[in-house]
Amino acid sequence: MKYLAAYLLLTTGGKASPAAADVESVLSAVGIEAESERIESLIKELSGKDLEQLIAEGAEKLATVPSGGAAAAPAAGAAAAAAGGEAAAEAKEEPKEEEESDEDMGFGLFD
Repeated sequence: MKYLAAYLLLTTGGKASPAAADVESVLSAVGIEAESERIESLIKELSGKDLEQLIAEGAEKLATVPSGGAAAAPAAGAAAAAAGGEAAAEAKEEPKEEEESDEDMGFGLFD
């Protein structure tokens, strides 16, 4: 990723087709040791391609990747409500049972 970032910095800066030495100089400027094989591979893969088109294609692919996590909580709440009032009442009671204080243990987190 750091090689691609250096390449994109160079193209954004006005260098139409950066060479391996250009990418290596950008990386060395921030203290990164560059592997010449990886730089050569990157340049070979990107030569002759339109970077804007590649970025657009990548954005389309990322849009199809599910990024779950946030949808699970509302779905669980909806499932509890659909199961009936009893399941919803149990869900409301659970946080009360889990409440504990540091005083019950005789010590606090920062004591």
